[in-house]
Amino acid sequence: MATHVAILPSDALKSSINAPSGSIPSSRFLRLPHPRTGLASLFLPYESCSDDGPKRNAILEVQAVAPTNARSWFIGQEVVADGKLLVMTPIDPAFLLIPILQSVYGDNGAQGMFRPADEIFEDAATNLEQSSTSSAGKDATLIVSKEDVLEFTSLECCKSALSRVCDVKEITEDITVYRFSPDKVVEYLRIKVQRLSTPETVEVSRTLVRNLAKDGLMEDGKETLLEVGRTRAACDLVAQYAPPGIRSLLIASYDFTSLDAHFQSIEDENAALSVGKVAKPKPPPTAADKKRKPGTSQGVEKLKKAKTGGMAKLSTFFTKKVPA
Repeated sequence: MATHVAILPSDALKSSINAPSGSIPSSRFLRLPHPRTGLASLFLPYESCSDDGPKRNAILEVQAVAPTNARSWFIGQEVVADGKLLVMTPIDPAFLLIPILQSVYGDNGAQGMFRPADEIFEDAATNLEQSSTSSAGKDATLIVSKEDVLEFTSLECCKSALSRVCDVKEITEDITVYRFSPDKVVEYLRIKVQRLSTPETVEVSRTLVRNLAKDGLMEDGKETLLEVGRTRAACDLVAQYAPPGIRSLLIASYDFTSLDAHFQSIEDENAALSVGKVAKPKPPPTAADKKRKPGTSQGVEKLKKAKTGGMAKLSTFFTKKVPA
């Protein structure tokens, strides 16, 4: 069995330690469509084992950080030949539901019908397996299996997330029906944007702070513009886990005209500076330059005017000397 080095949350690590087999409880990786690209990606369900609350299931996104050159890990007395690092981070199940529901309802879920969750998931699993199989060719790693989709949708964390991205109707106490709602998805993503755009959260990321400063948003007197810039940066972060259509709806739900005008003014200033840096005009040609034949340099013209009287010809240096 291959050994890999991985980074994962502490509660998932506790679950791994407490598990009878010494592995994360649901140790089978699931191949599901990525919420932004739709490509098959690896995710790992697990049972959270926090100290201050009841156990609950969650899901991790699995990403591999591979070195450019071949490397290995040294763990005790063992050498792990595979030098890549697996990074497992928690992901909101609501993001994973978006491409699953879109496979049934399309981009505009408002045109669809309300249906029980089990029926929606059954159709979604079939559609995703068929579409990924036809586009994957011989590469099995690109196939989203029906079994994986149904296992994910059976998780309690997935069922609770369904109401965040769907319109919900209770027919009876035992029957509840759902319909995918892009508007509800945007509403939910705006909550995440609001949380990520607070100054305390943004200041944690040096990259975000550096980008805001580079755009001139952290100067005195630009506090309002800075707030808009933080919101736009938070939108870009959230959009990393949203399909292009949902991302467009999310951006359109905000007013970024002042920020766009600021960026446009920066572009206009840079364009004006580049136009001002024109090459210096060449000096007017002298009389000597006018007499010079095209293609001849100034040095050649000087050699033509040099006095050669009394100079030995070049051929004399290559003739045999007559013995005295």
